[in-house]
Amino acid sequence: MKFILVDKIVKIVSGKEITSVKNVSLSEEYLGDHFPAFPVLPGVFLLQGLIESACWLVRENENFAHSMVLLGQAKNVKYKSFAAPGATIQYTVTAKDIEENISSFSGTGTCNGEPIVDARFSLRHFNLAEKDSKLAIEDAYIIESLKKRWKLLRPGS
Repeated sequence: MKFILVDKIVKIVSGKEITSVKNVSLSEEYLGDHFPAFPVLPGVFLLQGLIESACWLVRENENFAHSMVLLGQAKNVKYKSFAAPGATIQYTVTAKDIEENISSFSGTGTCNGEPIVDARFSLRHFNLAEKDSKLAIEDAYIIESLKKRWKLLRPGS
């Protein structure tokens, strides 16, 4: 099962800030288990929306230089409310630093203007071929797939 927790990138200031949105739909698979009588987006997915947004900021800033942009560390994660089906979450992520292989961010997710998640976190970015040169073809495939998704998230880019 693969989850995509960013539906659209609303605004991006290269290397500095990104604003994205996620529309929570009742048809999303995980809601059947979380929780059937009171379906809400799991807290870890709220955090993942911030992380995915930051990943797009890194990719755009580095012109898709790395196939892998992954969570390094999350700190001070605060959950303040729930996001139920029908909700639209707006994520705003600000870069503290974006360096060649590591970056750090702070981010907030809001729903109807009210904060529902805040966090500070870092990302690691690298290519698989750095460990094994035979994986360069996988890096290229992943990067091309990400570029295609980017066009869906940012029409006209």
